[in-house]
Amino acid sequence: MLWKNTADRFGHISILLHWLVALAVYGMFALGLWMVTLGYYDVWYHQAPEIHKSIGVILFCVMVVRVIWRFVSPPPKPLASYGRFTRISAVLAHLALYVVLFSILISGYLISTADGQPISVFGWFDVPATATGMASQADTAGTVHLYLAWAVVVLSVLHALAALKHHFVDGDVTLKRMLGRSAD
Repeated sequence: MLWKNTADRFGHISILLHWLVALAVYGMFALGLWMVTLGYYDVWYHQAPEIHKSIGVILFCVMVVRVIWRFVSPPPKPLASYGRFTRISAVLAHLALYVVLFSILISGYLISTADGQPISVFGWFDVPATATGMASQADTAGTVHLYLAWAVVVLSVLHALAALKHHFVDGDVTLKRMLGRSAD
């Protein structure tokens, strides 16, 4: 089993982290859209945000692990067939995804702790409220959170479309590498 990345292939840990984050992001996006439609007397009115916050804290931890893993096990080298534009846009797109994801998670934290209360993560542990008392903290962070959530969806769709373009139009192994297949 290939745990670490090689020069031409992603290892299983990178693949697991990639798809786990993708699944969590889309799940959180759907949960977020659904929970803002709930009425006060709906059974899920209080439970859905608690689940959303708990998953958000866990996702933050996974993202930190993912960043550390990129240093421990650098991604495969770009394919020789990639032009300068493709190489630069790939780096910028990945950087944008990381920045937007961390910004969403931080803005979610600022929304959740604006009242000075910690975030309970499924009752396992609490994340303390350390940044509170800013004027309109929950509202400002909420607006930022909403726009960034849409931005990460748009960026990730473009990311997926680029992978599909590489696979079907260019006929290269870009997509196969993230699916755990060898570049041969």
